[in-house]
Amino acid sequence: MFHVQGISGTHSDSVSVLQVSEVLESDQLNVRNEELVFDAVCRWIDFDRERRKGCLGVKSHPYVRESEPAKPIVIETLKFLYDLDMDDKKEVDMNNPIARPRVPYEVLFVIGGWSGGSPTNMVETYDTRADRWVVCENPDSGPRAYHGTVAVGFKIYVIGGFDGVEYFNNCRVFDPVLKVWQEAAPMHAKGDSYKSRSECRCYVSVALLNDFIYAMGGFDGHVRQNSVERYNPATNQWSLVQPMNHQRSDARATTLEGKIYICGGFNGQECLSSAEMYDPDTRQWTLLNPMRNRRSGIGVIAYHGCIYALGGFNGITRMNTGERYCPQTRQWTPIPEMYSPRSNFATEIIDDMLFAIGGFNGVTTIFNVECYDINADEWYDATDMSLYRSALSACVVRGLPNIQDYIYQPPQRESNSGQSSSTSPPPPLVSNTTITIHPGESEA
Repeated sequence: MFHVQGISGTHSDSVSVLQVSEVLESDQLNVRNEELVFDAVCRWIDFDRERRKGCLGVKSHPYVRESEPAKPIVIETLKFLYDLDMDDKKEVDMNNPIARPRVPYEVLFVIGGWSGGSPTNMVETYDTRADRWVVCENPDSGPRAYHGTVAVGFKIYVIGGFDGVEYFNNCRVFDPVLKVWQEAAPMHAKGDSYKSRSECRCYVSVALLNDFIYAMGGFDGHVRQNSVERYNPATNQWSLVQPMNHQRSDARATTLEGKIYICGGFNGQECLSSAEMYDPDTRQWTLLNPMRNRRSGIGVIAYHGCIYALGGFNGITRMNTGERYCPQTRQWTPIPEMYSPRSNFATEIIDDMLFAIGGFNGVTTIFNVECYDINADEWYDATDMSLYRSALSACVVRGLPNIQDYIYQPPQRESNSGQSSSTSPPPPLVSNTTITIHPGESEA
């Protein structure tokens, strides 16, 4: 915690300090952590140390120890931190300026999933600055699970899936700025054995590459597919591309350095350890070295130049292990284990952290969330979602002009009338229920 104090001097000096103060105090300042802000302030002071060193308030820094105006601020901050340490169950009052989070630049959307024995249409967003989940007021008109989700600009595309009765070939689009859902063109690629009907894709894998959305494999209620098609948002059209080498449902895909990587899944007989890569320039799929484990209901994401494969079902048990593929060495190496075993969960990168969200642990759906920091090589717990669910999908939207509508808003403090809002987070919306009904393989 730091604070900028006014200093005496010329008018131009005062304006300079005020400008810095306005930037530091702005909730819109976009930084991963406050240490980066502190370092920037120190550099600003070092530029004119003798004139500016009295502007900063941080306890352990020499500039602070020499500053009398900083002492009450430091005392208040230390008391705040002490109270938190003494009661680790105490909810942080985010109305307090010391604890109030900044407005994030990017927000994580989680859509649909399987909960309490049926699919849901619930949409939640995650505010990384506040470490809080927010239930959106604009769910889709119908429930959906085992689908794919991709963000293109300010629009979110929800592709394929299953509603408990029907397998989908459609594509729904949510505009979080206008807060409306619309129908996009349905997938229309036809497999060799099913030329007379559209291709439905449950357990579909999706990825965004060069402004095209790719939908790969999946299950249409009859067969597992190796077909691939891509969607052009500019023309609202789907078209076939080269099929994969293997039939895959319940796999996951990601993009790295202009190529698509898809890993694991289920082919109708066994969980897969195979992985392959698509090069849009050659329009060919290339098999990679297989993973160290078979993984269906896997989480796959590109992170710091590698492909991460997490969790999943190996045919016997749900796993908490993970591994990463280096395109340079073409080898898979293990990473630290997650806290929770999980399959059919969502993965995303936000604030340069890898998030694993929800899923199925082999007994129940879970709402637990954890994140991996490559610098610490360690997993950390994050705040749980509001709803227990698996077979969900997630994406990150950046720079929303109305991001305030999707981030955590602290309850108001007690009013003069004695009325107040609870500062405790809400309980889960659905009790933790073992899933007994599923349309496919990895949850059977």
